[in-house]
Amino acid sequence: MTVRTIVPVILSGGSGTRLWPMSRPEMPKQMLALTANETMLQLTAGRTQGERYAAPIVVANARHADLVEQQLADAGAMPQALILEPTGRNTAPAIALAAIAAGGGGNALLVMPSDHVINDVAAFHAAIEAAMPLVSQGWLVTFGIAPDSPEIGYGWIQIGDELQPGVHRVARFVEKPPLDKAQSMLASGDHAWNGGMFLFQADAYLEALAQFDPGILIATREAMDKARTEGTRIYPDATAFAASPDDSIDYAVMEKAERVAVVPVAMGWNDVGSWDALHAISDLDDAGNAHRSEGGGNVLAIDTKQCFVRSDGIRVSLVGVEDLIVVASGNDVLIMPRGRSQEVKKLIEAMKTDAAKTDAAKTGAAH
Repeated sequence: MTVRTIVPVILSGGSGTRLWPMSRPEMPKQMLALTANETMLQLTAGRTQGERYAAPIVVANARHADLVEQQLADAGAMPQALILEPTGRNTAPAIALAAIAAGGGGNALLVMPSDHVINDVAAFHAAIEAAMPLVSQGWLVTFGIAPDSPEIGYGWIQIGDELQPGVHRVARFVEKPPLDKAQSMLASGDHAWNGGMFLFQADAYLEALAQFDPGILIATREAMDKARTEGTRIYPDATAFAASPDDSIDYAVMEKAERVAVVPVAMGWNDVGSWDALHAISDLDDAGNAHRSEGGGNVLAIDTKQCFVRSDGIRVSLVGVEDLIVVASGNDVLIMPRGRSQEVKKLIEAMKTDAAKTDAAKTGAAH
C-alpha cells in the first residue's frame, strides 16, 4: 500500500470551564501549560510532526486567533489552515469545516482534541498505522482508550469482531453510564473509553454527514463557500454557520454509520477534565502532594498531605491540611476537597447567576 500523508485536524474550540479559575473563556485550558512546559495545544501539534503528517488544520474560536497562531509558531507547527469559528457548534460541524478545507477528497484526516494528554505517543502512532488500511477503504475509525476504572464521565465503546490485526468493528457506543453499568463494562474486558479521536477520509466523513445529518453539511458548505480568508486564516460565514445543527460527531455520524471501526489502545491518555484528573497524572512528592507555581506564583506547604496546589501569581501557604485542591489565578482562589472538582461547574453557574442579577440591578438603577 502506498504510504499516504495524514492531515492532522486539531479541535481547539473548547472553553475548559472545569479547570476554572486558570482556564477561562479568554484563555481556555488548551492554551495553558498544565502538564509540561508546553501548552496542551503545542503538545497536541507535536504528536504529528514528520514526513507522515501534513501541516495541521486547526479549528478554533475566532477570539483565540492570535493566541493559537503564536503558540503554534513557537512550537514550530504552523497550520496549513486556521479555521476560526464565529460561534461554537460542537464537533460534527467543526470537523466538517476541516474536511471541506482539506479538499473533501481522499485525504486521511486525524481528528484530535487540543486538550488531551497522550504519554505514549509511539503507541498512538502504531494505532494510527493499524487503522490506515481500513481508512483507505472508506471506514470511519475511532480510538478506544484501554479503561482502568469504571469511569462515569466518559462515553464507552463496546469492541466487536476483529476486522484485521488490532482493529475491530464497533459493536455499539454507550452513553455516559451509571456506576454499576460502568463497573460491569470494565469487568467484561470488551469495552473501551471513547477518547474523542478519529481517523477517516475527508470524503467518507462528508458522505456520512450527507446521509445522516445533511443540515450540518449544507450549513458548513455554505459557510465555507462564503468564507473570508486572510493568509492561512479562514473565517466561515457567520450567518450560514449559525444555521448548522449543534451536534457531536458521535451523535451525528459515528453511532449511525455502518462501517465504523475502533482501535483499542493503551497510550497513557487523559482528557485532563478536572483538577482531580490533573492531580492524578502529576508528579507527586513523598506526601502525595502536587504543588506548582508559575509566573511568579509561590506555594509554601508545611505538613500537608495529598494536596494539589497551583498558583500563577499570589503566594499560597498551607499548614497541616490534607486532601485539598487549591488553585489561585489572578484575583480568584478556588478551594475544595479532592474528589469534588467536577463540582466546579456549580461555581460557574452560580457566578453566571450572580452576574445576571448584578446586570439586572444596574439596568433597574439606570431607569
